[in-house]
Amino acid sequence: MHLTSRTSRTSLHFRPAPLALAIALALAVPATVQAQAAAANASVNLALNAQPLAAALGALSAATGTPIGFSPALVAGKMAPAVSGTLTEDQALSRVLSGSGLIAVREGSGIVIIAAPANQGVTTMQAVTVSGKAPGSTTEGTGSYTTWSTSSSTRLNLTPQETPQSVTVMTRQRIEDQRLGSLIDVLDAAVGITMKQFSVGSDSPQMWARGSSITNFQIDGVPVASSMSNYLQNTAMYDRVEIVKGATGIMSGLGSPAATINMIRKRPTAEPQTSITAEAGSWQRYGSGVDISRPLNADASVRGRLVADYRRDGAWIDNYRQDYGVLYGIGEMDLGDRTLLTAGFSHTTRNTDAPIRAFYEIYSNGQPTGAGLSAGASPDWAYYDHELNSVFGSVEHRFGSGWSAKAELTHGRYKYDSFMASPVNLLDQATGVGSAQLIHWASEVEQTSLDAYVTGPFTLLGRNHELIAGVTVSSLEQDSPSYPGPRVTLNNAFNWANELSKPTAASTGNTKAKEFQYSAYLNSRLQLSSATSLLLGSRVINWKQDRDSLSYSTGNVSSTNLRERNILVPYAGLVHALDDTYSVYASYTKIFNPQPPHVVDIRGNTLDPEEGTSYEVGIKGSFKDGLINSSLSVFRTQQDTFPEWDATTRSYTAINDIVTEGVEAEVAGELARGWQVGAGYTYGVTRNKDGLRLMTRIPKHTVKLSTTYRLPGDWNKLTLGGSLHWESKTGDPLVVYTQPSYTVLNLMARYQVDRQLSLAAHLNNALDKRYLAAVSDTRGVYGAPRNFMLSMKYTF
Repeated sequence: MHLTSRTSRTSLHFRPAPLALAIALALAVPATVQAQAAAANASVNLALNAQPLAAALGALSAATGTPIGFSPALVAGKMAPAVSGTLTEDQALSRVLSGSGLIAVREGSGIVIIAAPANQGVTTMQAVTVSGKAPGSTTEGTGSYTTWSTSSSTRLNLTPQETPQSVTVMTRQRIEDQRLGSLIDVLDAAVGITMKQFSVGSDSPQMWARGSSITNFQIDGVPVASSMSNYLQNTAMYDRVEIVKGATGIMSGLGSPAATINMIRKRPTAEPQTSITAEAGSWQRYGSGVDISRPLNADASVRGRLVADYRRDGAWIDNYRQDYGVLYGIGEMDLGDRTLLTAGFSHTTRNTDAPIRAFYEIYSNGQPTGAGLSAGASPDWAYYDHELNSVFGSVEHRFGSGWSAKAELTHGRYKYDSFMASPVNLLDQATGVGSAQLIHWASEVEQTSLDAYVTGPFTLLGRNHELIAGVTVSSLEQDSPSYPGPRVTLNNAFNWANELSKPTAASTGNTKAKEFQYSAYLNSRLQLSSATSLLLGSRVINWKQDRDSLSYSTGNVSSTNLRERNILVPYAGLVHALDDTYSVYASYTKIFNPQPPHVVDIRGNTLDPEEGTSYEVGIKGSFKDGLINSSLSVFRTQQDTFPEWDATTRSYTAINDIVTEGVEAEVAGELARGWQVGAGYTYGVTRNKDGLRLMTRIPKHTVKLSTTYRLPGDWNKLTLGGSLHWESKTGDPLVVYTQPSYTVLNLMARYQVDRQLSLAAHLNNALDKRYLAAVSDTRGVYGAPRNFMLSMKYTF
């Protein structure tokens, strides 16, 4: 994809049949061979959505008139893909059972579903249960707001009920329903996550969970450094985003006790599919995309997928413009029945003109400035450009007895260049005089990672258990030139964007950093009884970072060398199933997180690593054969060496005994036929040892809701829905200026013209609520006013 922002910048429901039916069918008097052949070759016109396998088999039985018997336990947790077209009964069965490890056997006038024999030769692509591809984990085509399997918490493939932590899964359907085009959008809509953008279109937004900044990111379970600016990720590439709340050292190694964000890539499909999208809306926004997936040979043992997406964004400020595009390709090849080779790439660019900045909301005397929505407009010469590239390759192999292994090599390169202006300090009411800081930022970061593991079942004391063991090696290099950041006087702050001229900024130095991390982990799920499982694991980490900063004016080089050896991060989780619906759980893990380079004390020394513990207990429920998942959790995190910013000395102070406590409730899935819901409530507060509340930028209370309903009967082509976001007051600090609690309501409607074409309309901030999306001291950034978007999607 080639994107040009300026001339000087060019870059790129039938109930499942019971087991008794299968037994009856097996004992029935056999029909003639001719009758069986006629039934197998009879054609039927089908239009089945991706859905739980039990439901798909019931629908197929109804469509063909052939009884299909199976054990509910055999199909539990398995998903069937979408199946459409005129097919024979045998063809339809083959597609419905694709990747399930099951086969259909004709018995008399009916069909029985059984497990495939060991030598049946199930397609490797769909049977391998690593890389987040376990049966029931893929969400594309399911139409659901939940999933039947996740692996982001412990890397073992578990149902939500079996996972001893809070997990939110933002499925493909929810991403499309809410138009969540970037990872920023996804996290802003996710329960338990707080997003605050102190600038629109420029550098990293602030992302928090459970009182801490989110620093742990993964793609297909492989850790990606936060310095790779993962917030740039475009969801056109991803099937879903799995968000594990709380400390996840067993998965990520070093990191904060906030959350781990795991982005799961879209995969090639064995069946051809293509989708084309287009959109247009307020502020001269428009975009288009294409997603093509194909088998590349006759037996579909080689498959490929290509995704391209481009979006031009405007805003309520005239000179703001952003070009955002992605090109993603992935290929898979079956090397025999048990081995899968995967390779792919991604290229993402985001170029922004005149990013919107935080502006004064009160004067130095505490009186309101009356600043309007457009007060944060930047000078025309301000810009912020990003480019993010990645290549990856992996090999996966299934051994006998259910064991499998995977190794993946990934290389990513991120670079950015920007010239920004921001109002700073205080604004005097009498004179209207303020200040602005002019900053030129640029950097280039490269990360290479190797991730390898083996996983499988084993038997001990008469029970079946699971084990996973692996290693992760990561090398990170960063090259960052230094530029002066002068502060200038604003004689008329309300005309600041026009008052400032672009300065000349020559580099004054350069900083080069190298970071290396090696870790090995072992995690097990021990089945203590038929209802109780114990998850035990740990990760051992070795980490080092070397930084050399050169001053061009003096020629001096200052060096910093940090080392952490044999850090042990343990993990323990206990899950007990009360019945088929409810389970209770508890989990514990330690926290170890080296401070970022900019977190230094008044003497310029980097603070010691942050340490602590994280606890969580809760109850989970699964209803309607996994179509609805719910959870209620209580969490507590204790942290030492917590970095507290001192604006007077412009340095950090390490404080101990910081405690974050809270409650989170969530429900996701199909509450009734055609009615999808994702909703949750979060309460959380962080206090120091004296009881004083910290992190007041994060609201104490948050409610998030997203829902769609497909109308029944003659109106079944129409889907209506919307989303709601409410949060309690915030401020930094609260005694200076606060944003009161507010609610933002979004509405949507989609009309399915025919099987291929759908049209949609989105009305965002439908009540035109005026609010500050982020507040810092006396300045703030407004959230977007009411706006609309019209879109279409054509699939074939």
